[in-house]
Amino acid sequence: MFDHFDQLAPIYERLIPPPDAKVLRGLLELKPEHVLLDAAGGTGRVAGLFVASIAHAIVCDTSSRMLDLARNKGFETIQAEVENLPFADATFDRILLVDAFHHVRDQPAALRELLRVLKPSGRLVIEEPDVRHLIVKVVALLEKLFLMRSHFKSPATVLKMIIKAGGNPLLARVDCFRVWIVVLKK
Repeated sequence: MFDHFDQLAPIYERLIPPPDAKVLRGLLELKPEHVLLDAAGGTGRVAGLFVASIAHAIVCDTSSRMLDLARNKGFETIQAEVENLPFADATFDRILLVDAFHHVRDQPAALRELLRVLKPSGRLVIEEPDVRHLIVKVVALLEKLFLMRSHFKSPATVLKMIIKAGGNPLLARVDCFRVWIVVLKK
């Protein structure tokens, strides 16, 4: 099967700017003892923003070439789909899913899995492009044309999916093109 992200791996970090570390840090409420999962974390570019201030971080992704780059940065990596995570229940204090939810094939299953591996009182932070904006709609169309299995959802739809999966979502922040949702484990 053709993997777009295996092909993008060598240039990914030059193409995609890093997320706002200050915003994510505030939403995650990280503590030094926390264990973080960067789900669909690719090269580890997001986990790398926080690794010095937490106990441990694991990068999980489906792309072997992306994970090679994350391993080269010193991360523990796991090749797996978000819908089928190879971790025990309640493993992680914090989970990140940055600019990746729209690439997940079975979004409801992914949310259930993320909540399963999140510890009680843990936090899942989802950052996604806000499909209500024209530029994001254009990106969504391009990703469809390039067969990237993208399924962009409105923030309201994602919130409903989180509730149905058993999470307690808070719409944390919206800017001109992105939305951040913090999910607390019930």
